[in-house]
Amino acid sequence: MRSFLAAVALQASGAFAFTALRGNLQTSQLTLTTADVGRKADAGAESSSLPGSVFAWAACGVLGAAAAHRFNRRERSRASASPVACRANPVATCETSMGTFKVELYMDEMPLTASNWIDLAKTGFYDGIHFHRVIPGFMCQFGCPNAKDPRSPRAGTGGPEDGSFEVLDGSGRQARRSNGGNIEDEFTAKLGNEPGTLSMANTGRPNSGGSQFFINVNNNSFLNWFDRSSPSAHPVFGKVVEGYDLIEKISQVQTTNDCPDEPVQMIKITVEGA
Repeated sequence: MRSFLAAVALQASGAFAFTALRGNLQTSQLTLTTADVGRKADAGAESSSLPGSVFAWAACGVLGAAAAHRFNRRERSRASASPVACRANPVATCETSMGTFKVELYMDEMPLTASNWIDLAKTGFYDGIHFHRVIPGFMCQFGCPNAKDPRSPRAGTGGPEDGSFEVLDGSGRQARRSNGGNIEDEFTAKLGNEPGTLSMANTGRPNSGGSQFFINVNNNSFLNWFDRSSPSAHPVFGKVVEGYDLIEKISQVQTTNDCPDEPVQMIKITVEGA
């Protein structure tokens, strides 16, 4: 009981620290939530200058350990999660200026979000765009159309046009992008922000994700999306299945204000199985 109460107290301390770390992200920029860059300082082993960061990160560990067990257990049972799971999930080959990696899109558990990404990829939306934000030990962010110019001051602020796309789960239903190309948050599958996973970026408001996403290069459990009451809404919808070493290299390039000094461009994405 004593250890349980200590964990609860630690969790409260961590939550307070996270609130205090809500930082200087531009509110107009489509990115992680306003707390996340502050939180990533806790996640980085190099940073220890922020008061309360140790408590915040420890609280993440207390909560993350139990969550990780649930995620790992769910991963083992993914094959029986839905009728769609009897078919192989789509796989996309992503050719960049630094090399090629492949991702699996979780159509079986995240059909809306995966279908949105696939529709954008198959129509060439992502081709020619640059990674506009990379943070070592945290994540690589991509998907803003303004980042076709890697030096654009508007990189990170854009999204797709409004319109409709097919949800590729066999249901035949249509979904829409609206209010600036955004889709509805999909939160039924509680998948963790583990290394190599693809996760939706947004403005921190509900239903504000469109084309931008990030690839985790750490176990960023504090970004996990549990339900609508969670402080951070970054649903995971896929994972790198080949070439993760390339993602790590991209995350470690030299940057200025988190933007790569040497631009990293997505040349072409080819989707198979959808």
